[in-house]
Amino acid sequence: MMVSFFDQFASPSFLGIPLIAIAIALPWLLFPTPPSRWINNRLITLQTWFINRFTNQLMMPLNVAGHKWALLLASLMVFLITINMLGLLPYTFTPTTQLSLNMGFAVPLWLATVIIGMRNQPTVALGHLLPEGTPIPLIPVLIIIETISLFIRPLALGVRLTANLTAGHLLIQLIATAVFVLLPMMPTVAILTATVLFLLTLLEVAVAMIQAYVFVLLLSLYLQENV
Repeated sequence: MMVSFFDQFASPSFLGIPLIAIAIALPWLLFPTPPSRWINNRLITLQTWFINRFTNQLMMPLNVAGHKWALLLASLMVFLITINMLGLLPYTFTPTTQLSLNMGFAVPLWLATVIIGMRNQPTVALGHLLPEGTPIPLIPVLIIIETISLFIRPLALGVRLTANLTAGHLLIQLIATAVFVLLPMMPTVAILTATVLFLLTLLEVAVAMIQAYVFVLLLSLYLQENV
């Protein structure tokens, strides 16, 4: 039984062909394309307002050089939210529950922020490895600790997104299984459990959006340190 709970996180395949590429490409087909008219429909207006508000909030702490990342970070945010939300539908696959995919997003973007910092302001970038006013005997230890924490950042980004989504999907499946088991024996308890399942689903919708926002927000903070 425990193995079947984790089967939902296995990458689906058809005739030996992995379908994760379709799961990744599908969200881009669902985004409405803004028309050339002056007056848009409510969906496109709401989408444009959301992206503008998010981009303004994300770019506010950054200087002009960091504004070049606005399109990339906003696109990543919308992409992650769409994938996470589609993964909550029944009989669907969530690509962001795969650590390899999340690390594929986190490592290149984190590495790009580090390279930008080392190229534009190497003194400031290296200065983050040693806090000001550190006693001389502690300098080698702190440099090692700060270097390790620097390289752990992309791992933390990927693991945080993977763990939160995986835990939510497991809880939903466990409680849904409990509802089906309790329904013939104790209908009242099953109804209460179904209510908890509904509330948990609402919570997972919020988690799906919040985790995508946190992923992009942390990337913007790493960028802020290096531009």
